[in-house]
Amino acid sequence: MSILEKSLEMLKEYPLCDHCLGRQFAFLGTAMENEERGKAIKTILLMEAQAMTLSQNKKGLQLIKILATNGFLEKAEEVLKGIRKNMLKKSTLKTCFLCENRLDTIDELAKKAAEKIAEWECNTFLIGIELPAEVEEREDEFRAEFGVEHGESMRIEFGRLLGKKISILTGKSVSYSKPDVVLIINPMTEEIKVQVNPLYIAGRYRKLVRGIPQSKWFCSNCMGKGCEKCGWTGKKYPESVEEIISEPFITVTGGSKAYFHASGREDIDVRMLGKGRPFVLEISQPKKRFIDLKEVEKMVNAHAKGKVRIRDLKFVDKDYVRKLKKAELSKKYYRVVVEFESEVADDILRLIEEKLPNTIIKQRTPKRVLHRRADLTREKYIYKVKVKRLSSNKAELRLQCQGGLYVKELVTGDDGRTTPSITEIVGIKAKPISLDVLDVIIEQR
Repeated sequence: MSILEKSLEMLKEYPLCDHCLGRQFAFLGTAMENEERGKAIKTILLMEAQAMTLSQNKKGLQLIKILATNGFLEKAEEVLKGIRKNMLKKSTLKTCFLCENRLDTIDELAKKAAEKIAEWECNTFLIGIELPAEVEEREDEFRAEFGVEHGESMRIEFGRLLGKKISILTGKSVSYSKPDVVLIINPMTEEIKVQVNPLYIAGRYRKLVRGIPQSKWFCSNCMGKGCEKCGWTGKKYPESVEEIISEPFITVTGGSKAYFHASGREDIDVRMLGKGRPFVLEISQPKKRFIDLKEVEKMVNAHAKGKVRIRDLKFVDKDYVRKLKKAELSKKYYRVVVEFESEVADDILRLIEEKLPNTIIKQRTPKRVLHRRADLTREKYIYKVKVKRLSSNKAELRLQCQGGLYVKELVTGDDGRTTPSITEIVGIKAKPISLDVLDVIIEQR
């Protein structure tokens, strides 16, 4: 069956707009939109019908009537009027069987969507089409009935046309991989929902004081609801690195919430010095994306009041977060002050420099974190160790090691759960007095 024959069979049974007829042959004919394709098919059918009529073939007149009614073809109406055949009544005029004439209102829908997207700062967008189940089922049944082989779905046509028109109206481009904003549009109801993708900002932070946790800790008694024990704050500690950094960003971007991602974490009593620890702030539903990072950096550092400082801010994407979380690809530099239970001789201290470098440390999950981590044995590598005596029973150790090593347990041995340990090597009980992270290096692979 030819394209014209199949088109005529469709129009005999159902009223179809130019878009919906042309869409059944979407993959035939290049550089054409479905509306143009459908109009061309109807025009050729009209020409054939007129030829039949001139040849006194009564089927020609019937075909013209079909094109005027089920085909919505104005030229066919004019032909009928020209031959004085008042065969049309208002009651016979119908809506498109497939799209219910919604494809004819796409310009207005695009304007409405453009106004919606204007509420959010963005460079790129993507269109998602949401059609009622009965509409999609009707189209599936139609395509099965006529054996459509070269057509595309109504969902795809709506998405493509709206994307083009919204792009022209807003000057923003369509992105299929990483759009700033996704518009979920129901063309049948004209409902438009906006899904704003997060804004990701990377940087490094330094924690210059002890006593501040990296992330927000909920009160263990009320689990964040607020109680007398926590002073109705819902928190165990009044502030955290996460909160100090996040609050100015939420204010500037108008975001609803922020999620803090970092390359590892330091304990509450540990400072993060040097160049700082890499982090990514994920801001949900940001109203503003075009922010001056230098100005926000100043805001955060002023807000932190000397407790925390950030630097090297840059815009990143979600993939950067995954890279950041790969702690095994990082190296850490630490400074730890160790106090021994008794005096320790110089030759004993030298044993630390001799036996720890280029060593694999086997660490069973420390007892102090067993409540939140699986009880496993992990292997971490120590690259370099430098020891400096501070007093008869105190020394400063600077060490370079693989990310994820528990340094406090490297000192104490954690009752044999970490081996070798400094306590094990020197044969004297040792404990960490203070611990600082001096640098975090993310190795790119």
